[in-house]
This record gives sequence, structure tokens and C-alpha cells, in this order.
Amino acid sequence: MSEQTSSSAGSRASRGSAGTTGSAGAGTGGRSGTGESLVVGERGGGGETGPAPEPIRFFGTTWVGHDGGYGLRRAALAIGSLAAAIAGALVLRFAYQGLTIAEVGGFVNALVIVMMAACSAIACRKTWEGFTRRPTGPSAAPDSLRSLKTIGFIGVLLAYTVRALIEAPGEKLHRQEYETARAQYEKRRKTRTGNPAARRNKAGKAARPKRR
Repeated sequence: MSEQTSSSAGSRASRGSAGTTGSAGAGTGGRSGTGESLVVGERGGGGETGPAPEPIRFFGTTWVGHDGGYGLRRAALAIGSLAAAIAGALVLRFAYQGLTIAEVGGFVNALVIVMMAACSAIACRKTWEGFTRRPTGPSAAPDSLRSLKTIGFIGVLLAYTVRALIEAPGEKLHRQEYETARAQYEKRRKTRTGNPAARRNKAGKAARPKRR
């Protein structure tokens, strides 16, 4: 009789300890799951970095903080563009001498000179305008002025040479657009997040029961 009583008491004690262990494990699992979701939420919220600066040809994103060899890049671009323009002018001179030797006529020679000068001037002006503002209208298409700039490549090179002495070509335009995008992003972020303290105060007032 005493053996049966002790065995039943032992089985009840084992069942009680198992139930306690199971409930504790379930509670721990619930807390760990909540903690993991909070961590994921914080990572998701912290992943927003805002708009990124647009890279510039030959400079990348060094124009933002003027680092990463920004000054050397400008000097190299100015010298390289000027050297390429001089080399291109020599090539055109040899081509003109070829026309003279071929005796194609004074009208053709004059026409070639006028065409090259006009194309170079227009290409230089269009390239310079592209450094300060986005093209609009028919000239906004990438291939709209490709033929003109190919013929007047000397004007394009001279525009790059002069602009590189002032800043990275297109830096002013990119900086304006980047600062505008950053300001709009900060405004949207502040509007979306608001003031956490104010939200907690509003939530506390709403949860507080009214006294009668």
C-alpha cells in the first residue's frame, strides 16, 4: 500500500515538473520570437540612407566631398582635353592640306572650314550648357547631337578643358539636384516619423480613462 502511494506521488511530481518546464520553455520561446522581430524591424528602419549622389564621368562621386584625388582628376582632365584638342586640330590641318593637294577647289575648302568651325562652336556651347542644366525639348534625346558633337569634337574638348579649371564638369548641376533630393527626403522622413515623444503623450492621454 505504501509503495503504491509513493509511486503515485512520484508520478504526479514528475508530471508537475514537466508542465512547469513546458510552460517556461513556451514563455522563453515567445520572448525570443518577439526579440527577433524587433531586431529585424530596427534593421529595416536603419537601412534607409536617402538619395545617393549621381556619379560624374571621370570623377565618380568624389565631387561630393572633393576627396579621392578630386583636384588631380580635374588637372588631368584639363590637360588631357587640351592635348586632345591640339592633336585633333593637327589632324584637321593635315586633312585640309590633303584637300589642297587634291585641288578640289577653293569653294570646297572654304565650305569645309566653315562647317568645322560652326560645328565646333555649336558643340562647345551645347556641351557647356549641359554642365549647368538638363537639356529639354528635342535636344534632350541622347543621340540628337551626337553627329554634331562628333564633327565639332574640338569644341567639346575645349569646353571640358575650361570647365575643368573651374570645377568637375557638371558638378554644379549635380550638387543642386543632390541637395534638393536630400532636402525633400529629410522633409518626408520627418513628416513620416514625426515626434515620438508627442506620439507617446497622445497615446497616454487616449488610454487614460475619463473621470466622472
